[in-house]
Parts: sequence; C-alpha cells; structure tokens
Amino acid sequence: MLASFLPDLTPGHNTGRGNQTMFEKGLLAGKRILVTGGGSGLGAAMGRRFVELGAELIICGRRLELLEATAAQMRSDPGGKVTAIRCDLRDGTAVDAMLDAIWREGPLDVLVNNAAATFIAQTEQLSFRAADAILAPTLHGAMYCTLGAGKRWIEGKHKGVVLSILSTSTITGRAFTVPSAMAKSAILAMTKSLAVEWGPKGIRTVAIAPGAFPTAGASRQLRPEGRDEGWASRNPLGRAGEHRELADLASFLISDAASYINGEMVVQDGGSHLRSSGAEDLLAWTDAQWEKQRAARSKS
Repeated sequence: MLASFLPDLTPGHNTGRGNQTMFEKGLLAGKRILVTGGGSGLGAAMGRRFVELGAELIICGRRLELLEATAAQMRSDPGGKVTAIRCDLRDGTAVDAMLDAIWREGPLDVLVNNAAATFIAQTEQLSFRAADAILAPTLHGAMYCTLGAGKRWIEGKHKGVVLSILSTSTITGRAFTVPSAMAKSAILAMTKSLAVEWGPKGIRTVAIAPGAFPTAGASRQLRPEGRDEGWASRNPLGRAGEHRELADLASFLISDAASYINGEMVVQDGGSHLRSSGAEDLLAWTDAQWEKQRAARSKS
C-alpha cells in the first residue's frame, strides 16, 4: 500500500530532459535544508533535486513510514545525507522540539514551507473543523516553522532562506478552496513582511506560486471524477508543469546565486492564471455532484 504513495524519484522523473541541468553539481553544497511535507509529491521532488546539488536534506511530516521510505530512496540514488523526522506541524511545541533536534547537529540554512492541505468544497458547507484541517497545517505550520527557524538564525547570527510554496490563488483568489487561498495569501504577506524585517539580519524570504504540477495526493483532493478533463490543454503552453521544473526553480531561489531576490513570489504556471483562476468549471456542478464529493471526502 505504501508504494502507491511514494514519489517516482528516478532521474528525470516527469520530464523529457533526463539529467540535463543548468546548474553546477555543487550549487547547494554545504547547505542544510528542511522540507516540510517532504515525503511525497512536490516536496519529495524538490528534496531529491537539492540532494543531487549537494545539500544535506531533512524531510518532515506526520507519516514516518512514508518519510523513511522516501529518504531511503533518495540516499540510494544521489548518495546524499537525508534524515526523516516525524512532526505534526499543527503543534507549535512539536515544531519547536523538531528544530531543537535539528540545531543540535548544526543550524539549518534553508527552510522550505511545502506542507499543506486542501480539498474542493462549497464554502458555505465547511464546518469549523474542516476549515481548521486546512488552515492548521498550511498556515499555522508554515508560521511555526518560519518563526522557529528565524528566531534561531537571528540568535545565532546565521544567514538563512525561507522558501514558501504558495499558489496562484494569492493573485486571483479561488472559489471552492477558500481556506487554502486564505492561508496561502497570508503566507505571501508573511514573506513580504519578513523580507523587510529580517533582510537586514541576513535572512531572505521568497516564494513560488506553482500552477498545475500533478501529484497523486492533489489529484485526489482537487480533481475528482466529474471535473473538467481538458484543463491542461487550455494552459497557454498546452500542458501541465513537470516536477523537475519546479525543483530547479526552487534550487535557484534558495541558492547563493539568488542572493539579491527577497520578498518576491515567482509564478510558475505557464501563464494559466492570466486566463482562469482554475475553478470556473465547478460553478456548473450540481448539488448531487457536491454531495458525492462530500461523501467521498468523509470516507477518506
């Protein structure tokens, strides 16, 4: 069962470019990087790329078995140092304990706020518990990690980078995923605010707003049966994004080569947000379709 959740970490996964790269192999050498939600999906894709470029990687999440399996896969191929830590990011005390454990071996150089939760729903039907299930890991988890890393960097006079994985909903808004759009927009505000406050202390804050980079988890929650099947072809570039493309952009933004980029969010969506917010097809859903979706979410 676990195998179905593991990312495909073979070289060149989801790209047509094989191992071709614009980067020097040692671009991230000497960097200690924490990727939240690094056990699967885009977090794992970014983590693998960081290891390929010389970084020491730490991945965290709630499912230790998945994290350990992903870490083992990463170690066996690029041959880098990869550590897996179980942490419930919704718990600030747990985040603090994780960061203490990491710092005992040395400070982080980069934090990647990647962990998030979302699902489609009619907003007026959301319970408080359902809204919190999105806001807690997506907003609070990112804030707890950022504050914890920033405090330690500032106390130790150590430079650092925070990269947050956001969404084009920060630009367009997005119907039917309102808590996620709210959380991502709040993290963008944090990114811009801390760029000014922490920049003089040697800490950069940057963000990426990915478009559609399909993963198994996101597809289950955001593209259930009954949604428009032709969405990728209507992207101005006529396709979805490739995991390696996002991983390469992330690698650049956290590297010293991007040391003059601060407080910015880079959109990587093929121009899709210029055409649509990505939720318009759901306006035509019937009550029966929404009821089916709620029932499926309850079972999962």
